[in-house]
Amino acid sequence: MDKKNIRELLVRLAAGETTVDEAMEELREAPFRDLGFAKIDSHRSLRQGIAEVIYGAGKRPEQIAEIAAAMLSGGQKTVLITRMGKEAARAVERAVPMTYYEMARVGIAGAMPEPDGRGTIVVATGGTSDMPVAEEAAITAEALGNRVTRLYDVGVAGLHRLLAHMDEIMGASAIVAIAGMEGALASVIGGLADCPVVAVPTSVGYGASFGGLSALLSMLNSCASGVSVVNIDNGFGAGYLASMINHIGVK
Repeated sequence: MDKKNIRELLVRLAAGETTVDEAMEELREAPFRDLGFAKIDSHRSLRQGIAEVIYGAGKRPEQIAEIAAAMLSGGQKTVLITRMGKEAARAVERAVPMTYYEMARVGIAGAMPEPDGRGTIVVATGGTSDMPVAEEAAITAEALGNRVTRLYDVGVAGLHRLLAHMDEIMGASAIVAIAGMEGALASVIGGLADCPVVAVPTSVGYGASFGGLSALLSMLNSCASGVSVVNIDNGFGAGYLASMINHIGVK
């Protein structure tokens, strides 16, 4: 139950459209819903402003479907499901209304919300191979109510490709910079932009990149101010953080 649901409940109570006992019953069930194999945190939106997200990896399709259905029936308009394979998505789609984004391995059950953030989030990648992580970040941000601009394949090996998008970079309220190899893109963008930069190292690269560790360490040691780093391949975490930045000051 989010703030809007609670407000609607209180309005119905004040108008005499529900009883105190009925309102108490709805609130009693609100903190979490126990499905046996999962406990849905129904108050997360009220506490944090963003509803609970389903992490799909390791869950059976029927578990994902049941959790998503319970969230939707509890009043959640948009249910974000991350790290979900194609076969699991097909099974879930038979149980709940869902749009599946294969490259990102993300499912959106329910409706995608209208953007309500302050500005635009830019998601930029060093190369085309970074796009799966970038799409996870971009769709996460969109599912949390943000306008997103994608700048793909603008890495430092051809710096002119990035500089051709200075209007988008300077107009962003937050930028997600995604790169493997040596991870230099985050520092370059951090030296150009006047907004927070969320850096995402990816596991893209040759042997000595150590599965993204090289990019991670480069980003952590960035000489540009205002660059923060999330874990390797963590597009979801970057999109979530960028959304929080983009909603600062938004009621």
